[in-house]
Amino acid sequence: MTAPITKNDRTTVYIEDLTHDGNGVAKIDGYPLFIQGALPGETVEIHVLKTLKNYGFAKVVEILEPSSDRVEAPCVYFSQCGGCQVQHLSYEGQLKWKQNMVANVMKRLGKIDAPVLPVKGMDNPWNYRNKAQIPFAQNEAGEAIAGFYKTKSHNIVDMERCLIQTGEADAIMGQLKDELATLGIRTYNEKSHQGMLRHVVVRKGRATNEVMVVLVTKSRKFPQAQAAVEKIRELVPNVTSIVQNVNGDKTNVIFGNETVTLWGKDAIEDTIGNVRFEISARSFYQVNPEQTEVLYKQALDYAQLTGTETVIDAYCGIGSISLFLAQQAKLVMGVEIVPQAIEDAKRNAELNGFTNTYFEAGPAEEVIPRWYAEGKEADVLVVDPPRKGCDEALLNTIIEQKPKRVVYVSCNPGTLARDLRILEDGGYKTQEVQPVDMFPHTTHCEAVAWLELG
Repeated sequence: MTAPITKNDRTTVYIEDLTHDGNGVAKIDGYPLFIQGALPGETVEIHVLKTLKNYGFAKVVEILEPSSDRVEAPCVYFSQCGGCQVQHLSYEGQLKWKQNMVANVMKRLGKIDAPVLPVKGMDNPWNYRNKAQIPFAQNEAGEAIAGFYKTKSHNIVDMERCLIQTGEADAIMGQLKDELATLGIRTYNEKSHQGMLRHVVVRKGRATNEVMVVLVTKSRKFPQAQAAVEKIRELVPNVTSIVQNVNGDKTNVIFGNETVTLWGKDAIEDTIGNVRFEISARSFYQVNPEQTEVLYKQALDYAQLTGTETVIDAYCGIGSISLFLAQQAKLVMGVEIVPQAIEDAKRNAELNGFTNTYFEAGPAEEVIPRWYAEGKEADVLVVDPPRKGCDEALLNTIIEQKPKRVVYVSCNPGTLARDLRILEDGGYKTQEVQPVDMFPHTTHCEAVAWLELG
């Protein structure tokens, strides 16, 4: 394809859609242009920044006809920070776009004709994240900064507050950095590999109000630990756990392998629905527990359990969906490749008094066929894979073992559509797809699909 425009051209275009990065999409003679800040339905004048063989990039010069869903982004860091992509789109507009996006992906990529229902959103789509991973660094003057990364970079936008995080995280991000010099704590410089404090992770139990603060340091030796504990307790009165994690590697990975408790409990607790969870510094736990309850209840509804069924939960993680299912199933068997997650799942089952669960570590595509060979067959199979979707071998296992119902919980509509197509070709029929907005003001959308064996 030859680009019909060149760099520095100015022209007027109509915005047809959004990308997964939140950029507007316009086409000139079939040639796509990605335009930051533009919304679907708008007519804008643009300045072309770059043209490649198959697509180009442009910026908005003037919005000639704005979308009726355009709003002023309430966050002062919106144009810099990469955390939210669509704060300039009204929340109602976000939900409409996400439903259309999921529906279009189902039809275009998966050739799936099942109904895609309206997105289940939040009454209050702010301050929903119960986990903040805040990088601490130095500016050019050597002063402490903290915030989140600028779009498509590793440069920190120095921030005082974030509208989708908790107030406790804001207190750490906005106030602790100002106290570090007094405390004698130097923040980390990733270029020189000097300094002590790399990240601060703040976790909160929505139902319990318990807060954990994790100080990620370059070395185990931390002379200012007690002073840091006292300051954090002052800034976050409801803190119940302060721990240190040690990461001495030159890496972008946040956590190291060693974690020690500096003050308070080793873990905090939270509940989703009627299920309790213990959350340690490195435990996986959904960051929006309010919508997680909506998501899991949807999976439970689609499972249609009567108390007589055996359910297999592939990619079970710490057992969060498994325990929801166990409330209404005869037996739930969870498999997960990460051994530590399986230990967490067993502990969470014990915490809740469930005796009808069984968890095993290993690849689902190997463990599940063995279970079937041992006579442990499932009436319902639930999958909640990572963004890359299900392993092909697992999909083949499902098709071969033929559980009568499959519930697919997805964090990526593209891989969901791909996998549904494979399952439909293998004899299943998608009944409906229910999107759930787990991450308001971003382009991410979760969905739950219900399939029956044909």
